[in-house]
Amino acid sequence: MRISRIEDVRAWKAARELARFIYRVSEGHEFDSDLNLQRQMRQASVSTMANIAEGFEAGSDREFTRFLRIAKRSAAEVQSHLYVAADRGIITREIFKSAYRQCEDAKCLTGGFIRYLSKPRRRRASISTPEPHVDP
Repeated sequence: MRISRIEDVRAWKAARELARFIYRVSEGHEFDSDLNLQRQMRQASVSTMANIAEGFEAGSDREFTRFLRIAKRSAAEVQSHLYVAADRGIITREIFKSAYRQCEDAKCLTGGFIRYLSKPRRRRASISTPEPHVDP
């Protein structure tokens, strides 16, 4: 399968789901007592998604891989923030488990993409840029 848009990247889709979940979870009044934690969780989840997108447009596999590694670390940062939120009683055990699993999914898919990009070019499918669509 050719990947021609960021929306085709499974790791980006997983990161998007993670960001969506973190925003939904952190909207509750439970976070009123720690708005800094709320902000950091949101920023780290968005960073996961944004770094995959930024790397996609980087122009080289090496640069893309660098951004994917940053995205993976951002997902790990969300996991760390989840512990703080759970320890403070801001989120339930169930929410913790679900969010942690989503972080793991994003990290796993991102790590898989890193491994894919690290393979010699002749052994893997290409990533193409689509032709612009212009209506007559």
